[in-house]
Amino acid sequence: MKNQVQLITYVDRLSGGGFNTLESLVKNELQGLFSGAHVLPFFYPIDGSDAGFDPIDHSEVDARLGAWHDVKSFAKEVEVMADLIVNHMSAQSPEFLDVLAKGEKSPYWDLFLKESDVFPEGITSQQAELIYRPRPGSCFSNKTLADGTVVKFWTTFTDNQIDINVNSPAGKAYLEKVLALFADNGVKIIRLDAAGYAIKKANTSCFMLDETFEFINALSKRANELGMETVAEIHSHFQTQIDIASRVDRVYDFALPPLILHTLFTKNVTALFHWLDIAPRNCLTVLDTHDGIGIIDAGPMGVKPGLLNADEIDNLVETIHKNSEGQSRKATGAAASNVDLYQVNCSYFDALAQNEWDYLLARAIQFFAPGVPQVYYGGLLALENDMSLLGKTNVGRDINRPYLTRESVLQHLDKHVVSGLMALIKLRNLHPAFNGEFCLVGDECVGQLKWIGTQSTLILQFDLHRKIAQVFEETDQTRLLLDLNSMLTGE
Repeated sequence: MKNQVQLITYVDRLSGGGFNTLESLVKNELQGLFSGAHVLPFFYPIDGSDAGFDPIDHSEVDARLGAWHDVKSFAKEVEVMADLIVNHMSAQSPEFLDVLAKGEKSPYWDLFLKESDVFPEGITSQQAELIYRPRPGSCFSNKTLADGTVVKFWTTFTDNQIDINVNSPAGKAYLEKVLALFADNGVKIIRLDAAGYAIKKANTSCFMLDETFEFINALSKRANELGMETVAEIHSHFQTQIDIASRVDRVYDFALPPLILHTLFTKNVTALFHWLDIAPRNCLTVLDTHDGIGIIDAGPMGVKPGLLNADEIDNLVETIHKNSEGQSRKATGAAASNVDLYQVNCSYFDALAQNEWDYLLARAIQFFAPGVPQVYYGGLLALENDMSLLGKTNVGRDINRPYLTRESVLQHLDKHVVSGLMALIKLRNLHPAFNGEFCLVGDECVGQLKWIGTQSTLILQFDLHRKIAQVFEETDQTRLLLDLNSMLTGE
């Protein structure tokens, strides 16, 4: 994986078209910005109940976007990351429909996980309470077979997402088929979606068990054999991310987004700098994604202390709601149909009350933090919450999943805050110091993030109270490269 900025995007929601249109956009209007692209689920269908994360056919590109040869063409322009949806598949998939029709006679019977596979005598209330689930309610859904038999299938997320029995021969063959397709069509990086939930074991939380680590390890090794890297996508306590990082190629730094918000809200770098001192170095950094802003990643979990305490987490969430004028509250938790217990649904720009200086500093900190940065398409264009789309779908995360046209993209590219962000991206891509040694110095409202290279040192220096943020290069002399205030005035 190149140590340069990557794009996170849906094919159609950014480009207004298919893979060919997205490729043209990246080669032209976005030229020089991204060395890689996490292309969010492009499998059939892209408009299921979970925006492509519930594929009916994980091996088929949705025809509205193109075909596998279009993926392969795009992969010649940038390093493509694709989602391996490890934990589940759609209840409308041919495989599951065959199970409903034929029951145990279906060749896919063992592909899907049932309550009886883990709890042959039935699950007790005590066992059910142990299971960690990102949404409220039972993790099982009753499905009626053609002969009238009712079977409890494991559904960690929604009743349309049937969990895969990844330890069964059918489950292993399914994942191998998708891995091989990815490798044959130029995919270089695989995001292991919801991998933390893949292994279920009685009398446990069924989340990030020792056996889960072993499963991720084996899956990563197989991907490596096929010439691909893996990234584990797991929202959990920060110590879990540190543990996972030693077992996979890359892990997400999901603690960074809430910590940067906390820093800007409180004008205090202490919690952020503590994390940057201990955070994994083999990570991908994000501020926003197709999901909400993770909260659990920075907070306490049970008896485990967090990077922020419970009061600080509450203040963080309430400040986001205030900054977004209540829009995030309408899209989060029970207010919307997808009840994510650990996320606040809001664009990052609105979480910062559309303060352009704060937003550029947040991106500068992200780019100077250890790891390979990713920028979500909504964040690239500093987009506001899409309340119209939220109103149509009542899916909380749609507040930050807008549908754009090429014309609207061009309009947003003219904004000073977007021009400033693009300048930061190009600096992050091109300056050799980012391959050097990272260090930081900070005290309350003042901070310095440094990259010490062989020829020069690059420094991000900021004062949160005085609203000053600048990037300097040190060689034989000190040279100012970027000033956030000047970038926003077009000077």
